[in-house]
Amino acid sequence: MPVDTSRVNESRRPTFEQVLVSARHGSPWAFGWLYRHFQPGLLRLLAVIAPQQAEDLAADVWLDVAVALPHFAGDEQAFRSWLAATARGRVIAAHRHADRPVERVPSEADTIDELAAFAARVVSVLPPEQADVVLLRVVGGFAVGEIARLLGRQPATVRSLQHRALRRLARQFDPEALSA
Repeated sequence: MPVDTSRVNESRRPTFEQVLVSARHGSPWAFGWLYRHFQPGLLRLLAVIAPQQAEDLAADVWLDVAVALPHFAGDEQAFRSWLAATARGRVIAAHRHADRPVERVPSEADTIDELAAFAARVVSVLPPEQADVVLLRVVGGFAVGEIARLLGRQPATVRSLQHRALRRLARQFDPEALSA
């Protein structure tokens, strides 16, 4: 049953579960809440893994979410994981169907974009699986278990991929770091 927003005031904000139930029933305020709450993190993730298409892909992810939301089951952390998995799937699909890269028109406030571009350059020296693990851990803030579920791997494999990725980055960017 959807939450009655006329009864929700500043002192009693709805829980994630209440928002989710309302969003599943088509409540615009609830879907808006999900969007406002999760869009910044989604854009940060996409800005690193697909910087030229981040905003377009984010819009596609939210369309996917709107369609599949009635079938989603889980808590707030599971929703974040589902959102990241949906984004990753969209990026993979975009790369498969891309004839040429889409050029992004730079804006005046490119600090986050510059950081995302730097992160993308840093992980570009890694094999794709290691890059995914590093990005999901560092940019996405996901725990090892969540990443394992997202990538269909065992947690030990994720930890191993992360360890190898960090050692490779250390060698790449500071060869002296490993000799100490």
